[in-house]
Amino acid sequence: MTTMNTANAAIEVSAPAAATLAPSIDPRTLRDALGLFATGVTVVTAPGSDGQPIGITANSFSSLSLEPPLVLWSLALRSPNCGAFEEGRPFAVNVLQREQEALALQFARPVEDKFRDVEYQLNSRRVPLLDGAQAQLECTVEFTRVLGDHLLIVGRVDALTTLPSEPLLFYRGAFVQLAN
Repeated sequence: MTTMNTANAAIEVSAPAAATLAPSIDPRTLRDALGLFATGVTVVTAPGSDGQPIGITANSFSSLSLEPPLVLWSLALRSPNCGAFEEGRPFAVNVLQREQEALALQFARPVEDKFRDVEYQLNSRRVPLLDGAQAQLECTVEFTRVLGDHLLIVGRVDALTTLPSEPLLFYRGAFVQLAN
């Protein structure tokens, strides 16, 4: 067991046996291989520790369970926002539509005010819900775990809204569109 310091907290980490036995894989080669898996694009939003909204572009999102309704995503430990995703804290996953590429880029960059000129509503728990997203999943953090250089976050879906449209997709390091 070791202690790992994130941007906002010290977290106890235990390395699974398989992780210590894994062969050395070049990170760039692995990133290129994983880029062959097309994903949707989300912006995860939450109230920050100072009360100001935070938002992060994430394509590490996945469904986990329907009963109970659970989703998962991961956040780099170097992120200054790790503390906003402690167990019991609210957040939302905003699934972006094709026309929201600029929004995905805005929330992917380290800028002072990511919400500048962004249209959104606050839910009853002060979580930003982005206007125009094709799905808004309002969640509560159920479980977190440090794995490798990321914080794995499992959230319980408490409410959702949908506005089906063409999805924003990411493949091989670029935004792509579905072919008809």
